[in-house]
Amino acid sequence: MKQTVPHAKEFTGRHMLIIMILFFGTIISVNIVMATYARTSWTGLVVPNSYVASQEFNEKAVERREQLARQWTSVLDLKPGRIRYQLTDKFGHPVIVNSASVTFRRPSYEAEDTTFTLEPVGRGVFSLDVNIRDGIWIVETSADIGEARPYLTSRRIVLNKGVVE
Repeated sequence: MKQTVPHAKEFTGRHMLIIMILFFGTIISVNIVMATYARTSWTGLVVPNSYVASQEFNEKAVERREQLARQWTSVLDLKPGRIRYQLTDKFGHPVIVNSASVTFRRPSYEAEDTTFTLEPVGRGVFSLDVNIRDGIWIVETSADIGEARPYLTSRRIVLNKGVVE
C-alpha cells in the first residue's frame, strides 16, 4: 500500500502581493475614514482672534471676582424633559432676574451647541420643557439682572438618561 502525502500549496509572489494589498489597504482605508471624521467634526477654533481674547482676559477676571463677591447662588436643575433655573442672594432670597438663558455646548463639537431662552414661572424662577441628549456638556447660564453685564455661570455636566451624574 502506497501512502500519499498531501502536496502543500506553494507560497508565491502573488500570495504575498495579495497579503500586502489587503494589509496596507485596510490601514489606508481606516486612516481616510478617521481623517474625514476629524475634519468634519471640529474645526479646532476656540476663539476667532486669540490676541483680542488675551487682551480681554484681565477684564473678565475682574468681572468674575466681582460676581463671586456677591455670594449669589445659581441653581440649575435638570430633570428629564425640564430645565429649571433660579438665582438667589447670599441670604437665600430670590434675585430679580429680567430674563435667563441656558447654553448647552459639547466640549469638542459645536454642531450640537444650543441656547434656550427660559420662561419665567415664578419670582426669580425660570423653566423650560426641553429634552437634552445624554452625554458630556458645558452648561452656561446667563441671567439679565438689570445691569450692564449679565450674571454668568458655567459648569461641566454629564447627562445619563436625562439626569445629571
